[in-house]
Amino acid sequence: MEHLPKLIQDLALILIVGAITTLLFRSIKQPLVLGYIIAGLLIGPHLSLTPNVVDTENVETLADIGVIFLLFSLGLEFSFKKLMRVGGSASITAFVEIIFITVAGFFLGKLMDWSTMDSLFLGGMLASSSTTIIIKAFDELGIKTKMFARIVFGVLVVEDIVVILLMVLLSTIAVTQQFQGAEMAYTVLKLLFFLALWFIAGIFLLPTLLRKAKPLLDEETLLILSIGLCLGMVVLATQAGFSAELGAFIMGSILAETTAAEKVEHILTPVKNLFGAIFFVSVGMLIDPETIWEYRWPVVWVTLLTLFGKFFSTTLGAILSGQPLRQSVQVGMSMAQIGEFAFIVAALGLSLGVTSDFIFPVAVGASAITTFTTPYMIQYSEPVYNFITRVTPERWLVALNKYSSGTQNIQAESNWKRLTKAYLNIAVTNGIVLLALMLVSIKFLIPFLAEHIDDEITRNVIALVISLAAGSPFLWALMTKRPKNMGFKELWLEKEYSQGPLLVLEVVRMALGILIVAIWVERIFSTTIAILVAVPIIIIVMFMFSKRIQAFYQRLEGRFLSNLHARERAEAAKLSESENILSKHFSPQSDLSPWDAHMVDLEVNQQAEYIGKTLQELAWRENYGVNIAYIKRGDKLIYAPGKNNKLLPFDHVGIIATDEQMQAFKPVFDTLEAVDTADHNIEDIVVQKIVVDEHNRLKGKTVLNSGIREKTNGLVVGIERNNERILNPTSTTTFEWGDIVWIVGEKQKIQKLNTL
Repeated sequence: MEHLPKLIQDLALILIVGAITTLLFRSIKQPLVLGYIIAGLLIGPHLSLTPNVVDTENVETLADIGVIFLLFSLGLEFSFKKLMRVGGSASITAFVEIIFITVAGFFLGKLMDWSTMDSLFLGGMLASSSTTIIIKAFDELGIKTKMFARIVFGVLVVEDIVVILLMVLLSTIAVTQQFQGAEMAYTVLKLLFFLALWFIAGIFLLPTLLRKAKPLLDEETLLILSIGLCLGMVVLATQAGFSAELGAFIMGSILAETTAAEKVEHILTPVKNLFGAIFFVSVGMLIDPETIWEYRWPVVWVTLLTLFGKFFSTTLGAILSGQPLRQSVQVGMSMAQIGEFAFIVAALGLSLGVTSDFIFPVAVGASAITTFTTPYMIQYSEPVYNFITRVTPERWLVALNKYSSGTQNIQAESNWKRLTKAYLNIAVTNGIVLLALMLVSIKFLIPFLAEHIDDEITRNVIALVISLAAGSPFLWALMTKRPKNMGFKELWLEKEYSQGPLLVLEVVRMALGILIVAIWVERIFSTTIAILVAVPIIIIVMFMFSKRIQAFYQRLEGRFLSNLHARERAEAAKLSESENILSKHFSPQSDLSPWDAHMVDLEVNQQAEYIGKTLQELAWRENYGVNIAYIKRGDKLIYAPGKNNKLLPFDHVGIIATDEQMQAFKPVFDTLEAVDTADHNIEDIVVQKIVVDEHNRLKGKTVLNSGIREKTNGLVVGIERNNERILNPTSTTTFEWGDIVWIVGEKQKIQKLNTL
């Protein structure tokens, strides 16, 4: 190749410098993201001491691809069902924190005389914390088993989806330059509509496609297919007026519900890491050291707002969700940093041309500082809690404890609440499908028929028949489908109190269905025809074919639910019966918070010093106050083990304890048996042969009394004698002159055997 493209030279520079800086950051145990950003700073246009990237336009394109793959990977780890399982406590905590810090970030930008768009994007940048940094800090401090860690992980899940929605709103505001409430409400409704539509359609189609194509899918074809689906959704999202990042995230979250999710995530990791590295390096290339120094005070103010604002808002959200004060403070101290999403939000503002160049230096400076402070914030959460309890009036502490206890003791949902949720589920899912079919018929079907059929009445009738035939199953479900839970029957039997409201619900849903039909017909024919002719005919036809429509809808619903739960069923099929019982009744997240306790699943190390001892001998309950709920050993599950049960290597043990008890007990559980490994190396264990001669004086001795085992720490595994081979000779076998003896043992000791 006579001429090497500049892009290849730039990629070589980016990856080499990125590798060097990340190796350095890994050695000092700091996040790799900061290493990539420093690499970008070194090869960026603002430093002349090092080689610089030349083809910045193509590098920016590769960086955009990196953002798409980062969001696609995030969607694969996310899934909407995971959000539904997060729980109310984490959701309330996350929303309080996000609303407070976003608004506070906006007003801080205004106080620093920033423009409105700069201030808005600053609020968006502060909305998320760093999952990578938090998990790293939890691992290093050994506190992943504490109760508050579960709330933190739930908050991070909610933050991810909310920040995605914030990015869409910020993009809309940046493009339209409008801040009216009606416009924002329309954007939110449009976003929710497309989110639900894409999710329903994706779950209905994709798992079936992957299941039928499974015999043809190896790692290469699955990678190509998944990236193709990702980029296809990116195109679809941009055509609908949303960001490319949203499309990538949605496709990832759809694939996360399929049985191929883990495999896709595994094969996509190298691609994500490669393009993600290019993105973060490109972020560093935008940083001007002079600008950082010029805006040092904004960096300081943003850092202080992150540290104290996030601590205050997250703690407040945790308290409002019903968490005890100690746990709320621990959650708040853990969330006080800026996450990787800050760089993505800042890059979005720059790509749209609505934010200033100094946004990046401020984000990077604040992120670097809060990254280093995070472990110390978590570590000092206990002293902060003690200080708060000292300065807070006693009656306030009592009131907080009562509020927390009352919230934790809320009973199960009522029949009315469950029934209302079931009706809303039916109305929303089928209503969204009907609206989508209406849009398709108006935007695509009618114009298509207009090109091929001249008679207006004929083409309108054909369009109405086709579109309503496609929508009839969903229209039937919206108007007549009953919830499957027992709440409806139980409430219907309460004639005096419940039959009236239930009849109102049924009338409302019937009226809603008729309204949708009327609007649909009115878009094709005149209002008079819609009201007097089309709607009555449609209702009569639906009534006549109701059984067939119902059967068809049930097949559609069955396929959707089968696809939705396919991954869970596949995971359950891999588990033994005891593991299914374990996951159902002894989940590590079992909520014992009213007693300030929780259950943790721990694995017995193969070198634990307590292996083989009975629970009575260990006396863990008496010494540390912990209880063992179960012992899982392979496919065997031991409920409430007795005093004579023993712990063996790789057992899984369910420990019920408070955070304080677990903190004292965990070092005991992790204690390993002392093993002398000073002079032992597996590479020194070899298979070597010696010849029986006058040097080793083995002639006439048996394997047992030759002393070979003692002298070499080894075994005699074979003897060659007169072209015959004796494999694994017995201990009474006698050595003869010229025998070739094969010994497995320590290399140096076998060699010494010949020098005796």
